[in-house]
Amino acid sequence: FSGDTLFCQSIGRTDFPGGSYAEITDSIRNKLFKLPDETNVFPGHMGTTTIGFEKENNPFV
Repeated sequence: FSGDTLFCQSIGRTDFPGGSYAEITDSIRNKLFKLPDETNVFPGHMGTTTIGFEKENNPFV
């Protein structure tokens, strides 16, 4: 469950107070993207995805 961090071909909003594009992308790259490519991701919004799909197709990371 990725909550509002990683979505299918998107990431969480960083324009809210306290939001940081650098921090969210660092978290995705150095934590979530360390998981196996076949790991299912269940975001807080939108459809499910996998780590491998996001590595290849997410333009924000």
